[in-house]
Formats: sequence, C-alpha cells, structure tokens
Amino acid sequence: MKKPPTPGPRAPATKTPARPRPGFPVQLAAPAQGAPARKNNSAAPAHAKPTAAPRSAPTAKLVDMDSRALRAAMVRKLQAQGVSHPAVLAAMGAVERHRFVDTALVNQAYEDTSLPIGLGQTISKPNVVARMIELLCEGRTEKLGRVLEIGTGCGYQAAVLSQVSREVYTMERLRGLHEKARENVRGLRLANLHLLFGDGMLGFAQGAPYAAIIAAAGGEAIPQAWIDQLAVGGRLVAPAVTGVGQQHLVVIDKTATGVRKTVLEPVLFVPLKSGVA
Repeated sequence: MKKPPTPGPRAPATKTPARPRPGFPVQLAAPAQGAPARKNNSAAPAHAKPTAAPRSAPTAKLVDMDSRALRAAMVRKLQAQGVSHPAVLAAMGAVERHRFVDTALVNQAYEDTSLPIGLGQTISKPNVVARMIELLCEGRTEKLGRVLEIGTGCGYQAAVLSQVSREVYTMERLRGLHEKARENVRGLRLANLHLLFGDGMLGFAQGAPYAAIIAAAGGEAIPQAWIDQLAVGGRLVAPAVTGVGQQHLVVIDKTATGVRKTVLEPVLFVPLKSGVA
C-alpha cells in the first residue's frame, strides 16, 4: 500500500495592514498601505443617497491579453504623436490602464480613445493624459512636488501622476466615482496618492501651495481658488471655454509678478460643476 503524501508547510498568515492615521478634514481614501487617512467634512447632505457607479472588474482582467506588450505599443504610439518627456512616457508604460475600465470595455483599454466610466463621465484618451501631464513636466528633469488633480474619475490619470510627482491629491465630486477610484487603486501601493471627496471647484486649500494643478473637466473660466492655491513658479493645466464657446487647453504659469495664460489646442472635456453628489 502506498503511503499518503506528507503535507507541505503551511503558508504564512497575511498580516493585516495598520490603520491609516487621521489628517486633513476631507474624506480621504488612501489606496496604498501607509497613506494618511482624512476625516470627512463633505458638504454632501447626510440623507442623500449617491447613485452607484458601475463596478470595475477584478484586478486580473486581461486573461488573454499581454498587458506589457500592449502598453509598450501604446507608448510607441504616444511618441509618434509627439509625446517625448521620458518620465511621462515611463509613467504611461508603467500604469495598467485596463485596471481602470469596466469588463465590457477591457479590450479597448490600450486604444487611443476615451471610454465611459459611469455617471456620465469618461476616462480620457491616453494621448490627452500624456499631453497634459507632459505640459506640467515641461522643462523639468526632477519629479514634480505636490500636485492637485481636479476630477479623479476612475483614478487612471491620478495613478500616472503619482509616477511623476512626489505627492498627489486628487478630488472627485461624485461619490460613486470616488469609491470606484478607491477600488481601482487599492492594490497598487501608491503611498503618495491621496483620494479626496469634495467640491473640486474650491480646490483643496489644506494642501496648498501646489507645484502643479491639473483638471479633467472644463468650465467657463479657471476658478480663482485654483490660481490662489498654485505656488509661485507653479503651473496649471486645464480645459476652459474660450472665444466663441469653444473649449481649449489652457496653461497658466504663476510668477512673482502675476500669471501668464497660454491658450493651446481645442479639446472636449465633460463640464466642470460645483458641489458634490
């Protein structure tokens, strides 16, 4: 009679991560272990029941797709389109975009197209993300300092920003998307990325001044609060309506003597709105 096989050693138990410590008075969902937590002083009414955004698929969505090869191909396309900053290209190649889109759209994750993420919002085209972040990094060889992003969405652009910045605060006004982004980045161990729920038009004064501010929604004008929270020597990149009702990409550089505004190419972003929902 054969002897029964000897059982192998038991796998070590997984340690429960330490609870994050409290900090700024805005709800902060820190996805990575060790990132600071924030209290919730949101202006959202207590009785309001937010509409849930579609849930993202599990982390390992690409079963039959080689994500690394697809990301490399995406980066080559970005280079052909004119993106040249080494740190930006490296960040675009490092962040797995398929983690941030829903299951039904995963096969389009690395195409140069915007995709719906629920609640009437979209994930921007890779070219637009790379273009805007490259504008923030223009002329710099070192990482950006503290960055504020308005409009977290699904969290993809925030994850890319975390690769080129020392610290990123990203704010979302729609609770359903805020929760979705928190799920998307939870396993990425981005200790320098902090997710805030609140009114992005007000910025986040507790973290100011910022070396850079970037927005993923466009209004009639750049809110004064953003300019006030931008550090001297800092740069702001956002869509805004200029001329005869056309959205353009706008760059604002803040100097010791004032601000300099540069209007670039036409773009099409979701409208910038105030309040939370």
